[in-house]
Amino acid sequence: MRLTRRYRFAASHRLHTPALSEEENRKLYGKCNNPYGHGHDYVMDVTVEGPVDGAGHVVDRDAFDNLVRERVLKELDHKNLNEDRPEFQARVATTENLAHVVRGLLAKEWKLGAKLKTIRISETDRNTFTLQVGEGQE
Repeated sequence: MRLTRRYRFAASHRLHTPALSEEENRKLYGKCNNPYGHGHDYVMDVTVEGPVDGAGHVVDRDAFDNLVRERVLKELDHKNLNEDRPEFQARVATTENLAHVVRGLLAKEWKLGAKLKTIRISETDRNTFTLQVGEGQE
């Protein structure tokens, strides 16, 4: 059985690769390379999978929500990803990379019986990214 819970957070970022020139960055990332950054109201779906327990649940929803709130939302909501998150010192703050960061934040404290299966982050109405969490990655 799978359960997906939806969360929302706001954060800003700038897409910029230090190895490229300013002109190359502008060409590659366009308006997302604005030196002052830009923000998104992200929508994040986190999916878990496991057997249904005796209470009829795949996971304790309160424990699930608390884990996501403490490990992810407190760390990302209303933050500048480039400046406030050490993970983006060595990688571009794309939403693809953000999904990997979220997986890492959750994995540090994952004590739920269900397995983490997917992290889906919508950056805009047109851009949604889904990370399938593989075996051994939780």
